[in-house]
Amino acid sequence: MSAVRTLTLADLAVPRAGGLANALLIVGATGVTALAAQIAIPLPFTPVPITGQTFAVLLTGAVLGGRRAFLAQALYLAEGAGGLPVFAGGGHGFASFAGPTAGYLLAFPFAAALVAALAERGWDRRFVTTLAAMLLGNAMILLLGAALLERFVPAAQVGAAGVLPFLPGDLIKSALAALALPAAWRGVRPWPGARG
Repeated sequence: MSAVRTLTLADLAVPRAGGLANALLIVGATGVTALAAQIAIPLPFTPVPITGQTFAVLLTGAVLGGRRAFLAQALYLAEGAGGLPVFAGGGHGFASFAGPTAGYLLAFPFAAALVAALAERGWDRRFVTTLAAMLLGNAMILLLGAALLERFVPAAQVGAAGVLPFLPGDLIKSALAALALPAAWRGVRPWPGARG
């Protein structure tokens, strides 16, 4: 038995979105992710910086829903691979997918889709469930990121270099989303006949 898909915030903002509206939402999400990537704090003990990307990636999932969120983050990766300076610190090119941040980047579409799947089941309506959805999305990014980081740091240091430094920020960003998304839902009203 499958769960009933509920509306996302984008569904309410752009009711019955057609191809052009969906394309604009997807491209807009890549822009937000690219801007968030420029908030980057290098750490001396790891080749992976702290960035605002994950916050944008997971919000994309919660706001846009599954297909649009996955496509937005896949397009974001394609933009970077194609040479646009959209990654942290203006990074770009295929070399980004062979470096220490490759696993984190490759996890973005899947983490966005995971959060979207939960949001489409109403998890973005309450603080506790929104927090859980965001933490699960962050966990996916960290796990894939750390798995591929093992090529650049000794296995015994992967946790210290690829997971632990990001936990406090991920918790803060998840809590902010858990405050913002339910508040956004309280401020919007579905259009007549919508199943929200």
